[in-house]
Amino acid sequence: MNVIQRARKYSELKANISAFLTEKKDEDYAILTHYLQNSNFYYNLFVNSPIAKYLDNTYPDNLGLKWDVPFPPPKNKKFTFIDLFCGIGGFRIAMQNVGGHCLFSSDIDPHVKVVYENNFGDLPFGDINKINKDIIPPHDILVAGFPCQPFSISGLKKGFEDTRGTLIYQVFKIIELRLPKIVFLENVKHLIHHDKGRTLSIIIKNLEKLGYKVSHKLLNAKDFGVPQNRERIIIIGHKDKYFDFNKIKIKKNTVLKDFLEINGNFEYVDQNDYTLIKNPVQQESGLIFAGYRNKKIRKAGVREGTEHLSRVHKQPNRIYSSEGTHPTLPSQESAGRFFVLHDGIVRKLTINECYRIMGFPDKFIKSNIQSEQYKQIGNSVCIPMIQNTTVELLNQLIENENE
Repeated sequence: MNVIQRARKYSELKANISAFLTEKKDEDYAILTHYLQNSNFYYNLFVNSPIAKYLDNTYPDNLGLKWDVPFPPPKNKKFTFIDLFCGIGGFRIAMQNVGGHCLFSSDIDPHVKVVYENNFGDLPFGDINKINKDIIPPHDILVAGFPCQPFSISGLKKGFEDTRGTLIYQVFKIIELRLPKIVFLENVKHLIHHDKGRTLSIIIKNLEKLGYKVSHKLLNAKDFGVPQNRERIIIIGHKDKYFDFNKIKIKKNTVLKDFLEINGNFEYVDQNDYTLIKNPVQQESGLIFAGYRNKKIRKAGVREGTEHLSRVHKQPNRIYSSEGTHPTLPSQESAGRFFVLHDGIVRKLTINECYRIMGFPDKFIKSNIQSEQYKQIGNSVCIPMIQNTTVELLNQLIENENE
C-alpha cells in the first residue's frame, strides 16, 4: 500500500514522503500538493512527475485526506482563484473566508513558500517567468500583488508586448490565456506616481486591450477594522462592468491598544533613551506621534525647535501612541523597530501584534526566522481590506453577472 493510501491526514502524508522531499526539487512537491487539492486539473501533470513514480503510480482519484492545516480549502466553494506573487497568503485567507477555492499559487521566495505550505497545505510553484502557463487552470478571479517595475510607454500599439521582461507581463500572459472573469491587482500607493504615472497608465491600457473594463482606487487599511495607516492601490478589471469601489463596506476606525497583547515577552525602552512630547495631536490618518528615541535626527531642511514633528525623525526612532493607529509596516524593517507608548510606557510591538494589525489570525503559522517574520508581514496585504473588496466583487460582478 503506498504512502497516500496509508495517510489519513495531510501531516501524515507529508511525514511519509519526507525522505523524497529532501532529495527532490520544490516543484515536485508543488505538483503533489496542487494535485491533492485539485486532482481534476493536475492529474496529467502529477502522473508524469517524479513524485508519482516514487509513490509507485498507485493513487485513488479521491484522496479523502483531512487537511490538518490552519487554513484548509473551503468545503463549500463559491468561486475559484489563482494566487500570483502569493507571499505568505494574505490574499488566500481573505478569499477563502468568503468561499474562494485556490487553484494555483506561485512565489519565487523560498522562505514564504515554506510558510504558505505550513498554513494551506499547498506549496507554491516558483519563478513565474519559468512556469509553463498551460498548467494554470481556468479560474474566476486572478489575484496578484505584483512587484512594481518600470517599463516604457513608447509603442503602445504593440499592446502588452511593450511590458516584455517585466513581471506584470507574465500576469498579462496568464490573463490572455485564461481570460478570468475578474482581475484583482494590489500594489503600493507609489504606483500611482511611479515613472510620473506612466506605469499605472500602461497597466490599465493593457488590461483594456485584453478586453477588461478597469477601475482603480486607493484604499486604506484603517478603514477596514485594523489600526494601521496603510494605503494601497487596488485595480479591478472585469469583462462587462466597471467595479464601483464606493459600495465596499467601510468599518469604524479602531485603535492600536485594542490589538495589543495583554501578556508577553515585551521589549521595553529605557526611560533615558526616549523623549515624549507634550500635548501630542492626532493626525487625520489616526496617527498620534507621541515622542522619539534619542537618536540622531534628520539634518537636511530641519529647523531648530522642530523636534516635536515626526518628519524630522527617522521612522525607526518614532514613537506612536496606542490610542491611535500605527503607521505602515514596511518590508524593509527586519528588526521590528516599531515603538509604541502604551499605559505610560514605551515598548516595541511584538511580532504577534504586527500580524494582528494586518488582520492575520493568531493561529497563523509564522516563519521560524525572526527577520523573515517582519519582512513577510511588511510585504503582505491587509486581510480585512482584501476580504471586504472581494465580498463586493462577488455582489457586483459574479453573483449578479447574469442579471
